[in-house]
Amino acid sequence: MSTKNDILSILENEKGRFVSGRELAETLNLSRTAVWKAMKSLEDDGHKILAVKNKGYMLDIKSDRLSEEGIRVRLPERLRHLPIYVEETIDSTNTQAKKLSLAGASHGTMVLAEEQTAGRGRYGKRFFSPRGAGLYMSIILRPSNVMSDLQKITIAAAVAVCRAIEKLTSLHPQIKWVNDITLDGKKVCGILTEAVTDFESGGVESIVVGTGIDCSIDEALLPPELRGIVGSLGVEGLSRNWLAAEIAVGILESFGKLEDEEIINEYRRKSLMFGKEISFRRGNDVFCAVVTGINDMGNLLVRLKSGEEMILSSGEVSIGSLKS
Repeated sequence: MSTKNDILSILENEKGRFVSGRELAETLNLSRTAVWKAMKSLEDDGHKILAVKNKGYMLDIKSDRLSEEGIRVRLPERLRHLPIYVEETIDSTNTQAKKLSLAGASHGTMVLAEEQTAGRGRYGKRFFSPRGAGLYMSIILRPSNVMSDLQKITIAAAVAVCRAIEKLTSLHPQIKWVNDITLDGKKVCGILTEAVTDFESGGVESIVVGTGIDCSIDEALLPPELRGIVGSLGVEGLSRNWLAAEIAVGILESFGKLEDEEIINEYRRKSLMFGKEISFRRGNDVFCAVVTGINDMGNLLVRLKSGEEMILSSGEVSIGSLKS
């Protein structure tokens, strides 16, 4: 790592506490001048660093610049070796993760960006991803043999996101089947799970799980079609680096135990769907139904107005009436 990255790693680990220039210089075998220059470079990169005479340097608790170092120091020791790529601007973290996967990137590799210019949701929908306002992250997962169930992975990721938000804030998010996280009825996170296929063998090379969380988006800046629908966490002082690390740990740990009943049970507990009237399409037809449950595969159980029971394994549902 470069000198400034070494220093950033220490400051992230001691975030909110002053570290003397002498301590940094001795720890990294640098001159005090080299430490000062590195601080200036970090400030130029957008990190908020406080410098106080006789105290040293401190990374401001409100500094919220995404960085490899800021994420890595929050990972448990067993995961600190994982590759982490943080980009300023990217078309889509999922698109880049798929490219890295095909190039041989290892299980657990993470791709993050301050901004996405072509962020994607399910069914090719655009995911609004303004600079510095969200956590846009993708993780590469490699199944040990056969393809894992994509829906179960999405469910596990949704639970991991909710757990991370609850651990770091006082918020209590809910899940809208199958891949949206909501707060107060507004979407604050979308999850996109995609399989990467080896064209020669036809087998699944890897699975990419993308999470897009709206952390501090100004509603006035939202496209008109998203106003009133999309919200944000809105928690002052919430570190996106810490949130990324918590979500990554949750997804990676869940991947090895997708059959664990606790995951689907927690998904059910956090669901906002039970008892709700919904609408959905099948071909050109629109159906209205009431949600009666979620089965062990993560499929939505509904009862039509006619009394007929149906199982929805895919597709989009709207709470209330569906506009034609």
